[in-house]
Amino acid sequence: MALFREFQAPPECPVFEPSWQDFSDPFSFIRRIREIAENTGICKIRPPQGWQPPFACDVHSFRFTPRIQRLNELEALTRVKLNFLDQIAKFWELQGCKLRFPHVERKLLDLYLLSKLVSAEGGFEVVCKEKRWSRISSRMGFPAGKGVGSLLRSHFERILYPYELFQTGVTLTVSLTPAAAVMTCVSCPPDTEDVDEGIGGGEEEGTDEDEEERRAERRSPRRLKDEVSFSIDLYMCMACGRGDEEDRLLLCDGCDDSYHTFCLIPPLQDVPKGDWRCPKCVAECSKPREAFGFEQAVREYTLQSFGEMADHFKSDYFNMPVHMVPTELVEKEFWRLVSSIEEDVIVEYGADISSKDMGSGFPVRDGKRKLIGDEDEYASSGWNLNNMPVLEQSVLTHISGDISGMKVPWLYVGMCFSSFCWHIEDHWSYSINYLHWGEPKTWYGVPAHAAEQLESVMKKVAPELFDSQPDLLHQLVTLMNPNLLMEHGVPVYRTNQCAGEFVVTFPRAYHSGFNQGYNFAEAVNFCTADWLPIGRQCVAHYRRLQRYCVFSHEELVCKMAADPESLDVELAAAVVRELGDMIEVESRLRAAVQETGVLCSEQEVFELVPDDERQCWKCKTTCFLSALTCSCSPQRLVCLHHAAELCSCAASNKCLRYASDTHSYAVHRCHHVCVCVRRRERPESSAQKAGSKLTVEELKVFVEQLYRLPCVISQARHVRELLESVQDFHERAQAALADETPDSGKLQALLELGSGLELELPELPRLKQELQQARWLDEVRLTLMEPQRLTLELMKRLIDSGVGLPPHHAVEKAMAELQELLTLSEHWEERARACLQARPRHSLLTLESIVMEAKNIPAYLPNVLALRDALHKAREWTAKVAAIQNGNNYAYLEQLEGLLMRGRSIPVRLEALPQVESQVASARAWRERTARTFLKKNSTYTLLQVLSPRVDIGVYGSSKSKRKRVKELLEKECGLELDTLSDLEDSVEDTRDPAAVVAAFKARERQELEAIHSLRAANLAKMALVERIEEVKFCLCRKTASGFMLQCELCRDWFHGVCVPLPKAGSQKKLVSGSKESKFLCPLCQRSRRPRLETILSLLVSLQKLPVRLPEGEALQCLTERAMGWQDRARQALATDELSSALAKLSVLSQRMVELAAREKTEKIINAELQKAAANPDLLISVPSSDQAAPRKQPRKTPLVPRSLEPPVLELSPAAKAQLEELMMEGDLLEVSLDETQHIWRILQATHPPSEDKFLQVMEVRYAVTVHARVSCVHTLTSLSCCAPAA
Repeated sequence: MALFREFQAPPECPVFEPSWQDFSDPFSFIRRIREIAENTGICKIRPPQGWQPPFACDVHSFRFTPRIQRLNELEALTRVKLNFLDQIAKFWELQGCKLRFPHVERKLLDLYLLSKLVSAEGGFEVVCKEKRWSRISSRMGFPAGKGVGSLLRSHFERILYPYELFQTGVTLTVSLTPAAAVMTCVSCPPDTEDVDEGIGGGEEEGTDEDEEERRAERRSPRRLKDEVSFSIDLYMCMACGRGDEEDRLLLCDGCDDSYHTFCLIPPLQDVPKGDWRCPKCVAECSKPREAFGFEQAVREYTLQSFGEMADHFKSDYFNMPVHMVPTELVEKEFWRLVSSIEEDVIVEYGADISSKDMGSGFPVRDGKRKLIGDEDEYASSGWNLNNMPVLEQSVLTHISGDISGMKVPWLYVGMCFSSFCWHIEDHWSYSINYLHWGEPKTWYGVPAHAAEQLESVMKKVAPELFDSQPDLLHQLVTLMNPNLLMEHGVPVYRTNQCAGEFVVTFPRAYHSGFNQGYNFAEAVNFCTADWLPIGRQCVAHYRRLQRYCVFSHEELVCKMAADPESLDVELAAAVVRELGDMIEVESRLRAAVQETGVLCSEQEVFELVPDDERQCWKCKTTCFLSALTCSCSPQRLVCLHHAAELCSCAASNKCLRYASDTHSYAVHRCHHVCVCVRRRERPESSAQKAGSKLTVEELKVFVEQLYRLPCVISQARHVRELLESVQDFHERAQAALADETPDSGKLQALLELGSGLELELPELPRLKQELQQARWLDEVRLTLMEPQRLTLELMKRLIDSGVGLPPHHAVEKAMAELQELLTLSEHWEERARACLQARPRHSLLTLESIVMEAKNIPAYLPNVLALRDALHKAREWTAKVAAIQNGNNYAYLEQLEGLLMRGRSIPVRLEALPQVESQVASARAWRERTARTFLKKNSTYTLLQVLSPRVDIGVYGSSKSKRKRVKELLEKECGLELDTLSDLEDSVEDTRDPAAVVAAFKARERQELEAIHSLRAANLAKMALVERIEEVKFCLCRKTASGFMLQCELCRDWFHGVCVPLPKAGSQKKLVSGSKESKFLCPLCQRSRRPRLETILSLLVSLQKLPVRLPEGEALQCLTERAMGWQDRARQALATDELSSALAKLSVLSQRMVELAAREKTEKIINAELQKAAANPDLLISVPSSDQAAPRKQPRKTPLVPRSLEPPVLELSPAAKAQLEELMMEGDLLEVSLDETQHIWRILQATHPPSEDKFLQVMEVRYAVTVHARVSCVHTLTSLSCCAPAA
């Protein structure tokens, strides 16, 4: 059960914003803020505005393998729970049972918490005896009065109690005595509840034959007697020593020992279904867990591929763009996930990448590439993390060699939720982290004074982790919720580090955190003079933990003392103190060793011995000043702190190895260091001895005494000149202090003059105050002269800085003016902000008045400027709408949609916006209605393509390749393209002339007719290629002929029956038999539903009412005019005598075929009734003869109308036939349904003679499929005529 319902953010750490002057010296600035920042452990530093080092990493060659982090394994308490549950599951698995975690009150039971609470109450027996299960239930948060306590007792007894007995070792105390057997039988009563949850058998409910056989063998070891000739006495219980009750005798699958089920502790109720291990085998299998650590990912990433993965993960997880996820939400979700056992979220973190291998994010002078622009400046900056560890004031600069991570920066590539766990830096040093780019990094810090408190809390909350890993906090693998730490009194502070900001951690300050998203950071350690005593304490701490040192602290101090001239003044003084403490401790340790009887001593040059060969055998500390060895093991040595731990040999066999004579070495080094310190401090100390300066009165008395002496002093004249200079300074200072407005230049000159007089002048403090006031007034005056940079924040900062100044009427006047300006600016900013966010929006006139009133405020007001910009956009938008509405032609829909989108984004009430919205909505509705009328379901064509003449005639293939081919065809042709009708510029002048649109449509019509003629001729020419039929391509798939095929009436190409939808005739069999009328057009020729002309005319009527132009509407108008023109020509052709008589003849034949079909249907009904009567025995009496009653098919009575007409039934003149075929082709091109097309098609079908196509014969031989030469010859004239009206 969760300890914290929702994460509460800790207080913020200090944030410092240094000026350019402060920023020039990193260590000096950090030394000044240390007193404040070390109270929180961490702090954030924002560089001055404009300090932005270029990113110097080669993003193309940067490759890394990240670490894998399972979030719920990071948190200490969650990991303890997971380990506990894993051990429980493993224990029961070795017992041949599967653990099913029970549910109580619809929640997963927290077995870990239950175990802890029962243990805290005294154990299972005590809780049962004193009936404390109700208390356990309430402490776990379950409601009272529901009997949860007894349920918890049942689960504990069945799941946890056997495991606790195993942990105590009771299960291993069984012996071969009857008394033991009796003892083991005394246990808690067996559980008789229905075991749906808890401990079960295998995963399946039933057991197979092998499982039954294994259980039988385990129950009765005597069965093995027949197979192996061993004595039955070998199979006896290892607890009670008896071999009776074979059905309760278990055989271990690990060691073949036998146990009665009732002799085990606790006893088993049933024989386990799976493999069973005896208590001794379980104890051997339950080895301690390996130390926890992060795995390396398998995949290697570049910065780009890792960023894509990280952004995809975060956007998918939060279901929103990565930049819109609030940092507070990510923080709460992170701490919820690390505390959750059920949710297993895995992330990756590119951590501890050496900049020596991949290159630093800062510019570096390494000779690999030439620095350009301002890179050279940043390469030499003290804040460049490659330079900071080796600056003059840094201790680490005196360590020879590069220590990765301490002297050489490490790089970190993070993603959302990737984290760094609680830790302190090696040797308790400082660390500094710079975020080059990306999303923020959230930090948590604990000050150094609470470090031991944090360690004790973590050991108290999760002692199991520290039992297996005493140095757990040094492994950077464990988190703990800051809220839990704060509950135990540990002070925790937080901050969000954004791109371009530094975070500094102070010595022994624990810190942790996580990344808000994809980012790139760089970090390094550094040590200042104040770190030296802390570093010595850290070595002593490492000695207690037996942890290896990164470098020798003693060697570092001695090396600095050996070169005092290279030391900074403060660092040199710190080395003097540190060396003195080291000498004192070393002298005491050597004296103690000599008192034990060690007489042998040898000088050793430890600098030449590798670090791993001079580490203390006991505490792993790197020795430098001295070490102790023994002749019994010359390779082993110990530090003097552990002299007694070396070996048990006599003291005479041991030898003290020392670097040099400590006293002479120390005295020599200290002498040089102190000389250096005094030499450097002398100018500074002489200038700061204020207590030794003379006052003006004392100087006057001294001059009087000089001139009263009975002798002449040659220097008296100089002293008098000094007094005159002081008096002159006094007069000038009084005049400057009396000025109504302080003059910074005059005051600065007076301060420099007074400081050089080496006297205690009373005017100097007042001059310094006046100078501060003058500089503040200068800053205010310069700021007010540039209103464009006078922001509200700047005014507040000026007011805040002015509040701390001593009172002065000029300052108070400027403060009053600033405060008035700030109040006025805030008022208008608030009004402007309210107007920008107002719902409903304000009118144009209202906002114009606000902008005009705020126009004269001499300050930078972003909301007022935004409002002014919105007004400008509103005026432009209104003017464009007015120009469009007043133009000669209506605007296109795309123009209005663009205006509508821009108008909605303007925070001003636009009077014309509702009208534009209405027009756009009406036009869209018309276009959707037209699309539903024309377009087929899942059509690949757009409405504009369907309404326009075809440009893709003869183009086959996929939609993508087809579009590419069509584009190429369009580029080759000249003239206006219909597809470009919608690509209009958003201006009235570019509105296209309707006459030009019609002309372009006509041109496309002519091109379409030419293209279809060419295509028909090419497809008909395929029939002459019988000998090379394998080379001819057909159909949409552009493959050779095969199977059942159909011929398109328009393009004359052949199509496989499986590649195109069959016409309305139905199945393939009906098409071949020609039982119904069927006219086949391929999907390329019939692109739409082809509505009737009456439907289209109603759409055009609706279009005329729209005050909007649509490319689809213009195309529909042109299509309608084309269809009506064709209809007129078709009617004129059909009105000729020859064609009208042909239609009349077809009508008569059609009527006869209808009568024939009705007669045949009646005959079928009569025959069916006769067959039913013959099959009914009750009706056989009335039937005189079975032969007479037998139904038979009646022959056809009349030969007037044949069953199927064989064309041709009509004959037309060649000219009339050619005219009809041309009209039929043009009519099939129209995406409109007209009655005239049906009339013409009926006549043409009746005039076609029967023929055996040679091309189809080849197909029949090759594919053994019966097909007709054309679909028109497949169908009978009767079925064709049925669908046509009478002429």
